[in-house]
Amino acid sequence: MVENNYDILEIIEDSTRKEIRDGFRRLALQFHSDRGGDTEQFIKIKQAYEDLKIGKKYPDTDFEKLRNSRVYSSDSEEDIRRKNLILGQELAKEMKTAQEWAAALNRSNSTDTKLFGSKTLGEIELERKANGALSIKGNFMAGELSYDGPIIMQGNVSSPSWTEEFRTNIHLTKGDFKFVDPIENKYKIENGATIIVDNGNVVVGNIFGRKYKVQDPDGRVGIYFTKEQRTKILAPQGKIIAENVVNTVFLDADTIIALNLEDGVKVSGRNILLYGSKVTYDVIIELKKGGILRFFENFSVQGISNDARVRLENGKEIRLFEIKTKKIKDLADEFVPNKNDYNKDDTIMGNGFTITYKMLENLNKKSSKSLWWFLIINLKIFWSVFKKVK
Repeated sequence: MVENNYDILEIIEDSTRKEIRDGFRRLALQFHSDRGGDTEQFIKIKQAYEDLKIGKKYPDTDFEKLRNSRVYSSDSEEDIRRKNLILGQELAKEMKTAQEWAAALNRSNSTDTKLFGSKTLGEIELERKANGALSIKGNFMAGELSYDGPIIMQGNVSSPSWTEEFRTNIHLTKGDFKFVDPIENKYKIENGATIIVDNGNVVVGNIFGRKYKVQDPDGRVGIYFTKEQRTKILAPQGKIIAENVVNTVFLDADTIIALNLEDGVKVSGRNILLYGSKVTYDVIIELKKGGILRFFENFSVQGISNDARVRLENGKEIRLFEIKTKKIKDLADEFVPNKNDYNKDDTIMGNGFTITYKMLENLNKKSSKSLWWFLIINLKIFWSVFKKVK
């Protein structure tokens, strides 16, 4: 079993801040070097306390410590790449073994628990439960894992920035992919990882992609190129529920429920529900035919950029400026559902108002009713002029 920070402080999960602090003080007095204690254990206890203060349930693995340190700082770029490729290759091998182990348990409908990885690479615990769910505890950092059932995750999902070959790719052929209390535990998906759920939902916390600059491969001084590692979450038959979606991310699902969308994010869905107050200028919202778009922010839409775009399946693209400034009364009656429930001066954005695909498709078009009245009025004018001339 992977030891978490609560275990290290010898306290129960969901302890209060006071109980966490008291647990730390009790063990600190026991292990502090001034009292003849174990210095290494004291450092471990202190780190667990610092982690829990920011909501981090699991300590860094040895591999994460290695990755975050500067141990390779004096090496050449070639040496760094070679060493990291070896690490990625070993992690990918472990995940392949884990996939085969989980599939065998699924076939026999058995339960078991096993650690994969190593102290150097970082360990994760996999447990196949009686209901068919696969529990993963620890950080998933590289390689592929396909599973025919739901996955319950306690840890972060990342992908190696140092190789394309061993990118993280988690694929569920059925069932949901869920983090355990993702907001409370601050779990995240980042750095170009891909999660595909064929027939289920994805319930996660923050989602991050990555952009970074690399020097010109031809060696030209001062010339850099931007590379992207786009994190992708796909649930074509289900929902994606997330917190903040930031920096080069792609989401595709039947329904997407999120807080904020920032920095080069693209979302594609039939129902897109946004509860935060921030959508940046470079966000693209692809609305599928027959779908709806809702912004639930009800006190201000200033953080929602005018230049973000909504793209329809028919190719039409609309700047959010056109939606933010539009009044319900400006829309044709047949395109406004339950129009009596809204003030005629309400905008169609910022109060949880449902914006339908049909409304956006017909935005800035004259309604058939308006056109009909236009023809009648002009016909009357023509007739009165005709009679005078006659």
